[in-house]
Amino acid sequence: MPRMPDLDKRAELLRAVVGYLEDNGVSDLSLAPMAEALGTSKRMLLYYFGDRGALLSQALEAARPDAGQIFDGVTTDEQFVEAARTLWFAVSRGDQRRSATMMLQVLSLATTDPDTYGRYARTTVAVLLKPITEALVAVGYPRADAAARATLVVSGLRGLCQDRLVTSQRARVDAAAELVIAAAVAPGR
Repeated sequence: MPRMPDLDKRAELLRAVVGYLEDNGVSDLSLAPMAEALGTSKRMLLYYFGDRGALLSQALEAARPDAGQIFDGVTTDEQFVEAARTLWFAVSRGDQRRSATMMLQVLSLATTDPDTYGRYARTTVAVLLKPITEALVAVGYPRADAAARATLVVSGLRGLCQDRLVTSQRARVDAAAELVIAAAVAPGR
């Protein structure tokens, strides 16, 4: 009878995999060096996560920012602005900064290697768009308008996050983030 995986060990290993990918990037992911760096074996990574693609998928899922929690319960423009600022802080310098950096890598890789990274990139965008769109609908925007405004927030903040990482110009980029957030709830319903 096959042994059941130790779920605590799996969760601990998944956190270590996410940390490894945040530190080393995803483009040249190879299981053997990762296993060595994590103090385990390639065989154990395969045992707990399946193949390389499944491991990457699970790590990206675990690392994705939780916009749903941030935008949950938003019903006014003011609450939306505060939630968007919370998201910006989380991905630009808060607890989601390293995860956001990893997501930027995946989105970039999807443009040149869509077979490997396209699905992950599309899911990353969709997972962020959905709760932000729903929050804007709750605020009172028609669904199509809410989706366009959510796209402005997701794509705008993502681009600014990359700008901030590349240039380290915090003040300029933070000011631009405020403009993107304000534009999302600007009149014109």
